[in-house]
Amino acid sequence: MKKIFTTLMTLCLPLMMMAQGWPANYGGVMLQGFYWDSFDATQWNNLKSQAEETAQYFDLIWVPQSGKCQGLSMGYDPLYWFDQNSSFGSEQQLRSMISKYKSLGTGIIADVVINHHKELSDWVVFPRETYQGVDYQILSTDICRDDDNGKTLEWATANGYELSPNNDFTGSGSYNWDGMRDLDHNSDNVKRTVVAYLNMLKNDLGYAGFRYDLVKGYLASFTAEYNNNVKPEFSVGECFDYSINTVKRWVNGTALDGVIQSAAFDFPLRDKLRTAANNGAWNNLAHQSKAGLVYQEGMNRYSVTMVENHDTERRPNNEQDPVKKDTLAANAFILAMPGTPCVFLKHWTDCKIDIANMIKIRKLAGITNQSETATFEATSQFIAQRTEGTRCSLLAVCGPAAASYTPTDRWKEIASGYHWRYFVEGTAETAWISLPSGNYDGEQTTTLKAISQNPDAKIVYTLDGSTPTASSTMVASGTTITIPTGTTTLTAALLIGGTISGVVKCTYKVTAFEPYDITVYVNTDKVGWTNVCFWTWGGDGSHAPTNSSWPGDRITNIVNVNGKNWYAKTYHINSSDDFVNFVFSNNKIPQTVDITGINKDTFFEISTETIDGKHYVNIINPLKGDINGDGEVNTSDVTVLYNVIFGTDTDTDATTCDINGDGGTPNTSDVTALYNIIFGTAQ
Repeated sequence: MKKIFTTLMTLCLPLMMMAQGWPANYGGVMLQGFYWDSFDATQWNNLKSQAEETAQYFDLIWVPQSGKCQGLSMGYDPLYWFDQNSSFGSEQQLRSMISKYKSLGTGIIADVVINHHKELSDWVVFPRETYQGVDYQILSTDICRDDDNGKTLEWATANGYELSPNNDFTGSGSYNWDGMRDLDHNSDNVKRTVVAYLNMLKNDLGYAGFRYDLVKGYLASFTAEYNNNVKPEFSVGECFDYSINTVKRWVNGTALDGVIQSAAFDFPLRDKLRTAANNGAWNNLAHQSKAGLVYQEGMNRYSVTMVENHDTERRPNNEQDPVKKDTLAANAFILAMPGTPCVFLKHWTDCKIDIANMIKIRKLAGITNQSETATFEATSQFIAQRTEGTRCSLLAVCGPAAASYTPTDRWKEIASGYHWRYFVEGTAETAWISLPSGNYDGEQTTTLKAISQNPDAKIVYTLDGSTPTASSTMVASGTTITIPTGTTTLTAALLIGGTISGVVKCTYKVTAFEPYDITVYVNTDKVGWTNVCFWTWGGDGSHAPTNSSWPGDRITNIVNVNGKNWYAKTYHINSSDDFVNFVFSNNKIPQTVDITGINKDTFFEISTETIDGKHYVNIINPLKGDINGDGEVNTSDVTVLYNVIFGTDTDTDATTCDINGDGGTPNTSDVTALYNIIFGTAQ
């Protein structure tokens, strides 16, 4: 027996040492941690600051391509691979963010863009990079011979450069993109450089795996080769095609010695899902339709499902291919299905409570990427889909008519929202807390439910994190309780006949907050603009201009403050982490640089200084002495100034404290000058 076992282990070892694309029976959920132009939301420091909350729900987070590009970039015009200072922050900040999530059990997925490469100069000159003492450089001979439909070859021939002898006809369906130089992955130099780059991402920076961009541009076998060399646990390809045969062919094409090396985004399922939501065709998602990889036996393991991504979302002046309504119902569908769901960042931030509850229930039921699923009922207006988890079954009812569906008594409704309902079997035997863990503004309420076959089940709970006992506070199922400001850990459990079971826990950080208005003022005296338009975005998404086309809203409200005219507009701040971003322009051109993160009254003065043709802005305080920025000059400003002088206030801008105008460090003479302004003895 020992000899047989040893022989089997010897045979299995090569497969165990080989990357296998995506884990079997994986129960994790993924977040696409960016959207198009999410430069503020996706700063590495910003993502890190949200880690404690986000990591409770997501096991993987796919972030933007982190290599250096020229100027502001989402990363799809890669210039440097080994220089990891990008539009989203420094390499040090990137490492810190990855490390923080890793400590919380969440892996970060790198966006890998290797189909094409941006040139440093001319058409064929790329930067030389040194990593760990070794030089790497893409050469002109690494460029596909028919790049840019022959234009690159024409230029290269005229200027004395050689290209690769191979055409760019290696991809699935022949994908020759003319945006940048297409790389020939047959080249030993390309392979050597890519492998070194991927090893750096995984083994140096600490990425958990890779999302490969535009994989239709080169053979799937190259992905297999790279993954077999670097061995990521997670690999997913963007085979952007709505044909299920094309995507399956790509996944199977990554097999090496019979072992698939990469998952793929389930674009065929997404196509059906978009049609269901936009056009009222939820029955197109029924199991019988074989709507995506997620339904295919042997393929569901490699299905990464999604509702939206940065290439399909609605953008200003660019319709793309969006799901226009029922995004909650669509998310409810994928989060109740096999495959590995990938939630879009905008959906997460806009619908956090609903999506957090969907994820909690998915994990409560024990659904994995290889769970069995079946359609109970489907019409154009809803679908009822049952998926078997390792702990219990989950029944998801999604679509505009979800409320019309009545399941059998076997099913207990655990949570619901706009056009979605989740049911689990009573055999789940658990308490349920309707408000998921997280950070909230203002006092909250939550409902406690008993999911049990026993109609006499009660709920016992504590608010201090301790495990409830039979003598803890007891309430009936369906009772609503209040969560106060501060940090509270609510623990609830079933109480049946004196026995405690089904314990669940949620932790809340509740900030006392009241929504407020801010006014943004713009002065154009130095540049002589006669019109000002405000282009706005960011924050909770409610600050888009009324005029959705560039340059946004033309401001006609002019107020005089301290002898100067200011173009002014008021915005509503809805939460403690809400803010507004701005670009000001003189009716399209010229314009300013981006101004981000504004959450209080602010006075902007357009500067004559420019960068790349865009004007800088100066933040000034037209009310001399208004140090705390509340629009008044009074004794509270004296208090702030005193704290600045004696070092207990390090946040206030010292330049606003120069009351006496000497340009020096704030001191007691500034206090005297401020006192005289307040009491009318100075101006």
